[in-house]
Amino acid sequence: MEIANGTTVQEFILLGFRVESQKQFLLFVFFTVLYMLTLAENITIITVVFLDNHLAQLPMYILLSNFSWMEMCYVSTTVPRMLFDLASHHGVISFHECFLQFYFFFSFGCTETFFLSAMALDRTEFFFLSAMALDRYLAICHPLRYPQIMSPNSCYSLVASCWVLGFLAYIVPATLISKLTFCGPNIIDHFVCDPVPILSLACPPLGSVPFICQVIIHVLFSVNVLFVVLSYGIVIFTLIKSSDKGSRQKSFSTVSMHLLVVTLFYGTVGAMYLIPHGESQAGATKAATLFYTAISPFLNPLIYCLRNDQVREALGKLLRRISRLLMAKGMV
Repeated sequence: MEIANGTTVQEFILLGFRVESQKQFLLFVFFTVLYMLTLAENITIITVVFLDNHLAQLPMYILLSNFSWMEMCYVSTTVPRMLFDLASHHGVISFHECFLQFYFFFSFGCTETFFLSAMALDRTEFFFLSAMALDRYLAICHPLRYPQIMSPNSCYSLVASCWVLGFLAYIVPATLISKLTFCGPNIIDHFVCDPVPILSLACPPLGSVPFICQVIIHVLFSVNVLFVVLSYGIVIFTLIKSSDKGSRQKSFSTVSMHLLVVTLFYGTVGAMYLIPHGESQAGATKAATLFYTAISPFLNPLIYCLRNDQVREALGKLLRRISRLLMAKGMV
């Protein structure tokens, strides 16, 4: 049966990790626990911010709660499918399902980078990083103007922009690659539908599709990295000039942890998609992909939120409230 564009391939086979059954079971258990903990962390953050009237009005926590929601969506585009393949030894994914995973996975990832960049300035894994960079920049470098610039309405507009830009960014690559002809083979040496191995399966002529996709990836990556570097550079310079030693040390501690997340995220993404890799490096590629698809979303809530004094205080209040309700109902 042939698809409209001349493609005869109706499904792809994800090879996954290619390890023996015992190791595959251990991987399944490990990533199941990691996925559940990631969901629990992010649900906790959203619940705490939503139920605490004070945190719900603060720009940084508006961004962080939306970041948590985005992280849950991001990790859910790949990990459940990976767990299913580990448990069932299935690995077969339909042509359309594969491209849907590719589009949503990279759209959520692109949205995250924008969000983190914006959070670097305040304080749908690229646009959210940009938003958090912006938040940190305004809070530290322009504290008097911060409440006016980063009002709740401004935050929601910023969040909406991140989602829209993130999901627009990968429409062109996903569409162009899906329109190529796939006439066999159909085996993807990966556990996700990644554009690089998918492109290697396309039948020639490929035309300018690989070049266009590379240009889009390079531009998105470079713009976000430059934005984050400049934002945090200005923040660090401002902190160095600060005369308040106690405040400076606390801010440096926060910013250093943010920089750790950003460095790990951009470092692995950059190594994956900007540095050429040969077929012999498939194992390293899977390891890097695992980091930013499963491990990074688990670490982000711990670094951005759960070590924060205000979040811990609000979480303590919530737990005491729940405890009182349970005691009142005679359940404790």
